[in-house]
Amino acid sequence: MSPQPWRMYSSQLWAILRLELKKTLLARRGFWIYLLAFAPALLFAGHSFVQLKTGRTGDIGNDTHLFAGVFQLLFLRLSIFFGCVGIFMNLFRGEVLEKSLHYYFLAPVRRQVLVAGKFLSGLLASMVIFGSSIVLQFFALYWHFDSNVRQDYFYHGHGLEHLAAYFGVTLLACVGYGGVFLAAGVLFRNPLYPAVIMLAWEAISGFVPQMLQHASVIFYLKSLCPVTVPAEILMGKGNLLSLLAVNPTPASAPSAILGLLILSLAFLVLTGRQVRRMEIDYGTE
Repeated sequence: MSPQPWRMYSSQLWAILRLELKKTLLARRGFWIYLLAFAPALLFAGHSFVQLKTGRTGDIGNDTHLFAGVFQLLFLRLSIFFGCVGIFMNLFRGEVLEKSLHYYFLAPVRRQVLVAGKFLSGLLASMVIFGSSIVLQFFALYWHFDSNVRQDYFYHGHGLEHLAAYFGVTLLACVGYGGVFLAAGVLFRNPLYPAVIMLAWEAISGFVPQMLQHASVIFYLKSLCPVTVPAEILMGKGNLLSLLAVNPTPASAPSAILGLLILSLAFLVLTGRQVRRMEIDYGTE
């Protein structure tokens, strides 16, 4: 096959990516996504401010478990989850509601290229937003410690290693949830239903048979988290909500990464096939 079509596809992909990335990052209706993303950073900054104001010394070990708990229970399950709902479901669904999707369909662009361009734009936007948030969270939490303590933890302990792991998990969460919600935005008219179903499935996935856990994004993400959260660290013993952070049968790191990529790719292929058969009828919306 001549390389000419691939150059054309890459040029089209780049054009779609630039257009969609600007729309996604600067959309007024997406302001709430930024609030969701940076809420944990404000929480940790408040924690450090209180520690400094009261003159408390703090404990690196306790704060490390605190960060792990907030990351798994709040950031992954709520901030990134609903942030990806807002970003990826609107890539096609938003165009339908605004009656602008037909412009793409009338252009001489393969629909698979359109799907890839939209997915990559949502992926880059979510990675920028949530990736920068996790870095801010990490430094906001340890801000109240003495500089010597921070340097010792970051450079001689596991600080930077943990930060790299959390950053990687954040990016993979965007890949996993992005693939799921891109497909949901094409398959469903009302985004509420798939979001609620997916949220419920992610909540109970740790209690279903192991084979079924592999169909859950959070299973792979929890397997890659660098710190195990004690069940009582945030919610107290006997509270069922604290069990959401427990992963009794984690996958190995290579298996978790590969499984998450395969899961996302499967939803991306499903989206491509659905968009190929998609017809515009704004009157039914």
